[in-house]
Parts: sequence; C-alpha cells; structure tokens
Amino acid sequence: MKTSSVAVLALVAASANAFAPSSTSSAVVAPRTSSALSMSTVDDKTEVREYFNTEGFNRWNKIYSESDEVNSVQLDIRNGHDQTIQKILNWIEADGDIKGKTVCDCGCGVGSLAIPLAQMGAKISASDISDSMANEAAARAKSMGIENAEFYTSDLESVTGKYDTVTCVDVAIHYPTDKMAEMVGHLCSLSNDRVLVSFAPKTWYYSALKKFGELFPGPSKTTRAYLHEESVVRDALAKAGFEVTREEMTGTNFYFSRLLEAKRV
Repeated sequence: MKTSSVAVLALVAASANAFAPSSTSSAVVAPRTSSALSMSTVDDKTEVREYFNTEGFNRWNKIYSESDEVNSVQLDIRNGHDQTIQKILNWIEADGDIKGKTVCDCGCGVGSLAIPLAQMGAKISASDISDSMANEAAARAKSMGIENAEFYTSDLESVTGKYDTVTCVDVAIHYPTDKMAEMVGHLCSLSNDRVLVSFAPKTWYYSALKKFGELFPGPSKTTRAYLHEESVVRDALAKAGFEVTREEMTGTNFYFSRLLEAKRV
C-alpha cells in the first residue's frame, strides 16, 4: 500500500473486514451481499473478496502482525487499529463476565479481536469474506493452543445464529450508505444482548480529507470506501431495539474509527 493511497483515505484501517485504502474514484464499498443487493454491490463484494485473498491479504497481514516490513503509514494504521481493539477488550474486561459467553465476530480479519476474546474464555464464532484472512486467523489461534474459537469464510449477510455478543470492527467502510442501516440491523438480529460496531465517521473534516486523497490515487487497485453518518448507525441500533451504552473515538494520522457498544433494551 502506497503512502499516498492511504493518506487519501485517512480512515483506513482494516482487514478483509476492515478499512482498505481507496485508490479509485469515490468511496464505495465491498459489502457482503444478499440476493436483494444490486449488481453493482455484488461487484463490490467480489472486489473485496478478491483483494483480501491476494495482494490485500499480504499487505494487511503484515500490518496486523509484528512484522517490521511496514512503512510509517502502515505502522500508524496498525497502532490505530490496535487502540480500537484494546478499547473493546478493556470494556469487556471491566465487565468481567465474558467467560463462557458466545461471541460472533463478523469480519474477523486475522483474528485481532477474536483471539484475545477466546483467551478471555469466550466461545468464538468468527467469519470473514476472505478465505486467506479466515485461514490465517485459524492458524494463529491454533499456534496459541486456542480450542474455543471457530473461524470460517462467509459474507456478513450469510452469518446466522444467536450469540451473547456480536462484534463488527472496521468493516462498515465496505458498505454503501444505503446498506449501512440494513447491515447494522442484521448484526442486531444475531445478538441476544450486545453489539459492538465501529465505522469511519462522516464529518466535514474526514470528508474533505478523503476528497483530497482521491486526487492522488495509488497505482494499485484496492477497494473503495465509505464514511457513515453516526446518526444513521444510532438510528439503526435503536430501530433494532438496542441502546448505545458506551462509545469511543480513535484517531491517529491515518486511522479514524468511531466505536459504539449497544445493548438490547
């Protein structure tokens, strides 16, 4: 990933599930589609899957590891993402009740959140649209002797079941605005108690920064990206019967992520 393409989308941070630098046209998504989605959305979904199964996997796997083969921008993104993950872990540790609970991590990437949650005693079901990402997460978990975590390949819309907690970190950037509420609603339908979701917030500053970045596209094709109005996310949570209980904002030079925890009321 070139510095220019990341700076362009200063809210990049992710994994197959998360923020990916935009190097083409305006922001758009790589959703996990359902049959109801448009053909253009399906194309975006295919784009994300292919990207994170090939060059995207190689890039982000280095970012989400302790590899020294990263530039200063990628290191900044790693630090930002790590901060978001740590904030979630701090919340859960403070609650002190995750042991034995079921957690569904949608868009798990290489297991940055799922693995430490499993180490805390949660029963993990984690998925990612990318085979490469899900397999890497499974390999990392196996190398640590973790047996209470399952990793598999799936788009977000195809995930089913009921879980105590549902997490979706840095995935929303792949969803177009008109699909964001639907995505949040689906996450809520999987949860008996709590949903944790992060997204790149749409503010005048981030929008301007993104617009500026689009003037200097990177040379390699990646996925496109979307910013989201916080009100849209909050309204979707409320419509599904959830109330925001905790919130955080993480911002570094090249990573921006709004984090909301919501519980069923």
